[in-house]
Order: sequence, then C-alpha cells, then structure tokens
Amino acid sequence: MAEAPQVVNLAITGASGAQYALRLIQCLVANGCRVNVMVSRAAQVVIATETDFRLPGSPPAMADAFTAYAGADEGQIQVFGREDWFSAPASGSGEKAPLVICPCSTGTLSALATGASNNLIERAGDVALKERRPLILVLRESPYSEVHLENMLKLTRMGAVIMPASPGFYHKPQSIEDLVDFMVARILDHLGLPQTLVPRWGE
Repeated sequence: MAEAPQVVNLAITGASGAQYALRLIQCLVANGCRVNVMVSRAAQVVIATETDFRLPGSPPAMADAFTAYAGADEGQIQVFGREDWFSAPASGSGEKAPLVICPCSTGTLSALATGASNNLIERAGDVALKERRPLILVLRESPYSEVHLENMLKLTRMGAVIMPASPGFYHKPQSIEDLVDFMVARILDHLGLPQTLVPRWGE
C-alpha cells in the first residue's frame, strides 16, 4: 500500500452526492490530513439543495465553514477560488498530493478527458494526470451515455481511478449515512488512509 498522504486535494463539482464530499472532509480531517478544497459554482447549488449545510460565497468564509463542520484545526482546511492559478493544485511544481473529485460531474469528466483547464478544478485534474499523481473520480450519473463511457475509459487508461458512487449492500446498511460511509470508506482505502466506517471484505 502506498504511503498515506499528508495533503489531499478535494474538488467538489455539481453532480448529485454532496453528502459524500462533506463526509469525506470529516474523515480526512480525522486522519490528520491537510485538505485543499475547490468548489464549483454548480456544487454550491447542489450542496444547498441536498443538505442543510450552508456554504458561504468567498473561499475564506468557505474554509471557516468547512473547518467548523469537520472539527478541523485552524489552517487544516484551505479553500481555493475557481481561478486561483497560484495555488498548489494548479502546478506540478506545487506540493505532491492526490486529487479526489467527489462528486464528479460528467462535465468535469469531459473536461479532464480532453485536457481542458478552464478553471482550477480542471487544471488540478490536468496536473494530477501529467504528474502521474493519484486521481480518483467519484462519478454520480445514471445511465451513462456512450460519451461518458468513452471518457471514463480514456481517463482510466491515463491512470485515473473511476469510482462511481454505487454503494454496496453487503454490509447491511440501516441508513443513508451508512450508504454514504460505504463510498467514503472506498475512497479512504484508495488513498491509503485507515478507516473504520465499513469492515473490509473478509474481516
């Protein structure tokens, strides 16, 4: 297993499934990771629609809100604006960190597959691919079109991990939170971080 990361880049885009991102932030903070967060405009709408979490508009205020929500230490969570080209995730010369896009919209999927870098999230994905850093894409769409499937295959061949938000049921979930935890546990496993959310198969 790869060494557990000290820093994780997390991008939240406009697909359904904001609950996955919020729970992941809590778990990354609990593991002592510093978390660099990027939030798309569509994600702000989805978070407001799907959850009771109220996210302010400016990056510093977002960082404060995420810090309070996750019980993080001061400075443990940093939020970057959509065109913050001087942030660490924007350059291969920045600190080496995996990138998780959770949830990942099919629009973001397309942008990454074609090398677009029109905003910081797309640029961060481009950097992860070119630098051969871990890139986990938590897709949430159904059904998938041929375009979606072709983009997933293309990115898989580039080294990305495509992880659709398709929770299992063999752990006998009793709540929506249990289903969310299933997916977050899989993400943590791929990051090499310890988790007690869901027993591993065979345990």
